[in-house]
Amino acid sequence: MSIPACDEDQAALDLQSSEATQGFYVSYGKRALDIFASAVALLTLSPLFAMVALSIKLTSRGPIFFRQIRIGRKGLPFGVWKFRSMYVRDSDGSSITVAGDDRITPVGRFLRRFKLDELPQLLNVLRGDMSMVGPRPEVPVYVAHYTPEQRIVLSVRPGITDPSSLVYRREEEILAAASDPEDFYRTCILPDKLARSGAYLQNVTFYSDVRIIWKTLTSSLF
Repeated sequence: MSIPACDEDQAALDLQSSEATQGFYVSYGKRALDIFASAVALLTLSPLFAMVALSIKLTSRGPIFFRQIRIGRKGLPFGVWKFRSMYVRDSDGSSITVAGDDRITPVGRFLRRFKLDELPQLLNVLRGDMSMVGPRPEVPVYVAHYTPEQRIVLSVRPGITDPSSLVYRREEEILAAASDPEDFYRTCILPDKLARSGAYLQNVTFYSDVRIIWKTLTSSLF
C-alpha cells in the first residue's frame, strides 16, 4: 500500500481555523443518541459478545478484555475497553500496531479486520467516557505534545468513530509501509487526524453523526 502524502503545516492550518459547534444537539441530543444507540447495540450484540469472548478465551492465554489509558474530555484520563487481540507478553513499549505484527493472535487479526475488537467501547459510551462519534482518544504520550489548536479535540467526548477513522480504515497497512511507523504516525498521520477532527467539530449535527455511524458500519462489514 502506498504511503499518503504528509503535509503537517496544512493540517495544522486547517485545525487552527476550527471551532467546536454548540447548540441543542451538541449540548443535549448527542448524549441522548449515545445512550440510546449504545444500550440498543449492547443488547442486540450480546450473542456476538459471547462468541467473541469464547473464541478469545479458547485460543490464547490471557484475559478477554484489554484496557488502555487514553485521554478524554477536558484532558482527563480514562480506561478504554477492547477485546484482547494480542498475545500476553511483556510490553515492548510501542503503542503502534502495524499489519503483520507478530503480537496479534489469529483471532485478533479477524477481530481487527472487522473492527470487532472495538465493540466493548460501547460500555465506555454508555458510561459517558466516550461518544458514538467524536475525535478518537489518544494515549497520554501523544496528547502531551498537542499544540494549543489541536487541543480543541479535548473539549468534547472522544468517539468510537469519526471522519478520520473512515479515512484511516487501513491504518495498520499504511504504517507497515513506512520505514519508521512510530515517527510517521506522530508527524504525519496524527496531525491529519486532528485536522479532520477539528473540521468535524465545526459542524456537528444529528445527521452528520448518523451518516458517520452508517459509513463505519458498512466499511467494517464490506
